[in-house]
Amino acid sequence: MAKATKKQALGRGLSALLKDPENDIQSANDKNADKVVGNIVELDIDAIEVNPFQPRSNFNDEALNELATSIRELGVIQPITVRKVDFNKYQLVSGERRYRASKLIGLDTIPAYIRIANDQESLEMALVENIQRQDLDPIEIALSYQRLMDEIELTQEKLSERVGKKRSTITNYLRLLRLDPIIQTGMRDGFLSMGHGRALVNIEKKSDQIALYEKIIEQNLSVRETEREVKAYHSGPKNTKGKKPSASVPDFAKENIDKFTDHLSVKVAISASEKGKGKITIPFHSQEEFKRIKKLILGE
Repeated sequence: MAKATKKQALGRGLSALLKDPENDIQSANDKNADKVVGNIVELDIDAIEVNPFQPRSNFNDEALNELATSIRELGVIQPITVRKVDFNKYQLVSGERRYRASKLIGLDTIPAYIRIANDQESLEMALVENIQRQDLDPIEIALSYQRLMDEIELTQEKLSERVGKKRSTITNYLRLLRLDPIIQTGMRDGFLSMGHGRALVNIEKKSDQIALYEKIIEQNLSVRETEREVKAYHSGPKNTKGKKPSASVPDFAKENIDKFTDHLSVKVAISASEKGKGKITIPFHSQEEFKRIKKLILGE
């Protein structure tokens, strides 16, 4: 307990040092930089801005509230990491959930590690740190790999070395980005596993991908069953005797897909038989978007 109190006091002292205009640290070579860089500093939460390079786009409201409750009781156990962008101004590199949860309960300060980094280094740190997390969905990981390759100009071999993953693993994630956006949304929302996605990506035609995706959801197909469906798809009519061909979307449904999409501002999927039986799938990515769609449909 004595060590924790001493560290907290040191953090407050460093915070005061950073607010002194005569000690405006801009690089690792500046005076007093060694006292700040790599140490835990209590920073004003209002002096921190979110990272525009943050690869994570989904923040579960329930999980965020649980974290906020934990921080209210125990404090921020693991400091966030920031980079200095101006005098007494910082940008998040990692720890956005802790930052959001701390703001949620009205904390004035938050413990942080300070880094001196340019935009490219900040992007790379944020992407690599987030890739190592256990709670990212496969599409978020795939997008992070793609951004590292595009914006840091890494080859798959160099990316493999940088993140400590086999090249084949990276390739499998990147291939998921060939899936139709509706299917990617399904994966992000937990309706499909990565195994399902890896099987579906072997179907090039997007409309056929979606047809099988809807069958997976409707019949709760396992990954192995999905792989068999994909194999049958490529085998053609010769090896699909006794199998009912996938029903095409009838005209009455096709004619209204765009109307639903325009009204709700999300890409709606409709599947239906000629007899009129079917379903409408409306994706949403957050509680706020769910409420917006609910208001449009129910007027509440």
